[in-house]
Formats: sequence, C-alpha cells, structure tokens
Amino acid sequence: MEKTNEKKNKRHSSNFARPKPEFDQKILNIRRVTRVVAGGRRFSFSVALIAGDNKGAVGLGLGKAGDTSLAINKALRNAKKNMIKLKLTKTMSIPHELSAKFSSAYVILMPNKGRGLVAGSVIRDIIKLSGMKDITGKILSSTKNKLNNAKAVMLALKPISTKYGKVVAEIPIAPIALTQDEPVNLVK
Repeated sequence: MEKTNEKKNKRHSSNFARPKPEFDQKILNIRRVTRVVAGGRRFSFSVALIAGDNKGAVGLGLGKAGDTSLAINKALRNAKKNMIKLKLTKTMSIPHELSAKFSSAYVILMPNKGRGLVAGSVIRDIIKLSGMKDITGKILSSTKNKLNNAKAVMLALKPISTKYGKVVAEIPIAPIALTQDEPVNLVK
C-alpha cells in the first residue's frame, strides 16, 4: 500500500521548480482597438498593466500588439522600464498626504495609522503591488477610466519616489599622482 502512495506522490512532484517571477503583475484592462484600412478593419489589443515587487517598487506599463499575450509581454517590459522606487516610512506607509490630477482623473492618497488599506479600483491594485500598508485612497473625479486613474496615482506618488534601479556597488577611484617632471596636457 505504501509503494502505490509513493508512486502517486512522485508523479505529482516534478524535478523542475518554476522560478518565482521578479515582479507581481495585475492587468488593469485589455482593449480591442480597431484601425480602418482599405481592405476593412485591422484589430489589435492594447493592454494596461501594473507590476510591483511588494517592497516599495511599482510601475505602470502599456503594450499594444496583434495578439493579447504579445501585448501583455510588451506592457510588462514597459512597466519594468517605468518602475519607480518609493521612499516609504518604517511601517510601509506614505509620509504625508499626496494628490494629483491627470486628464480628468483626480486622486488623493492619505496615510491612516492602523486602519489598513482603504481604497478601491486602481488605487487598491497599485498600493497592493507596491507593498504599502495603512493608506486611504480616494478617486475624487467622476471618471471611470482606469488608465487615467492609474496615471494619476503614479503622478501622486512621484514626490516620494526615485527611479528604480538595481543597487550597484560603487568602486572607489584612486586619485592619480602627478609628478612635477611630467607636463600635463589636457587638450589633444
């Protein structure tokens, strides 16, 4: 009886462990866009996507292609390229109130100690993927456009952010010692 259980367990487990992706991602919306040409209509897909590492980095990306999977890959690359690193407090919250307007979208983000994440729609997705806690977010405009709301949130986070980049160790450069015997010719 034990041998059959061992065989079953071996079948389900695989030797290939799938590596965990560097960033978590969430698709905001997928739109089918149309271009009218001489022969009729050409369809392509436009994808808006958020990527984050749950440690204070988040990015918004757009991708457009003839196939949804290609558009998603393009959007993920674009989100990684536009990634920002947030300067958060020790409790992974924002230091002060932030607000921004993009197109007709107007959003406001406020720190709230001990209440958790109180936000809806796109604000909730961006805050979750960035790893922030104890924040209240509110969309004050009447627009339902997710892309404009997301861009407004990213604009609001701009004052407390820096461009995302891998930490590279700095190599100290030793000063060059010049002797008085050698003339220094800086112009060639």
